[in-house]
Amino acid sequence: MNIAVYGRPFNDGVALPYIQQVFDILTHHGVDIYVHPQLHDYLKDSIKAVNYTVLDCTGQLKGFIDLFLTLGGDGTLLDMVTVIRDTCIPVIGINFGRLGFLASINKNDIAAAINAVVNRQFTLDSRELLSLESELELFGKDNFALNDITIHKRDDSAMITTHVFLDEEFLNSYWGDGIIISTSTGSTAYSLSCGGPIIFPQSKSIVITPNAPHNLNVRPIVLPDTSTLAFDVECRNNNYLISCDSRTAIIDKTMRFKVKKAGFKLNLIRLNNESYLSTLRNKLLWGLDVRNY
Repeated sequence: MNIAVYGRPFNDGVALPYIQQVFDILTHHGVDIYVHPQLHDYLKDSIKAVNYTVLDCTGQLKGFIDLFLTLGGDGTLLDMVTVIRDTCIPVIGINFGRLGFLASINKNDIAAAINAVVNRQFTLDSRELLSLESELELFGKDNFALNDITIHKRDDSAMITTHVFLDEEFLNSYWGDGIIISTSTGSTAYSLSCGGPIIFPQSKSIVITPNAPHNLNVRPIVLPDTSTLAFDVECRNNNYLISCDSRTAIIDKTMRFKVKKAGFKLNLIRLNNESYLSTLRNKLLWGLDVRNY
């Protein structure tokens, strides 16, 4: 089995013992390990007695790499999507961050998780993505998002106005700090913190969540993921932000953006002892009486 490992540089050495454990267990199972160059640059003087190959990201990954393993939080997994792209290679994340909806494996469960993965004791949870189209091709070939696409004012106090069209019909105008266009996967991320609903991955939905709307009667709206959305943005100084997950561009002109479902999916690995509901309960502390803590 060929397993590729992806991660970003860590700010401290707290995660290093867990990373060492990951490599030791993979080696014990006889796995061929391929490490992303970014992670290799960070680990080359820190990991002991491990044989691995630096991954050639310019080569053919599909049919060669069996799965990707990410080390970090949800942001790390989101970054890794630009490496996997449309190859459909399964991915599982070990959470070294905080909440971890996507990177759901606790660092204390590394051994059991890797054993399950090596023995193929898992199912695939396919997740939809969104794609962004604009005249400037802002993000090149990385114009897609697993969590959300956001339009947001920059660092001044003026609101921005976003005119939204649904399948070429005018939907609404939003005055405020911006809007979030979220997949069902991203409904537990930025959208949730701005009052958006939690959407099950199988719901085939897109959520538009206003960020600090000036109109008090404006609420999040759930749309079918077959929709094509268009956005015209107005602001006083024509200076605002647009992002695809963690990739952000500064816009200094009036422009129309189109958002629709991407033409490919991401396959998350779901171990047999976990489910989407169990992840929600564990991460959001549902069913627990906080008065006991």
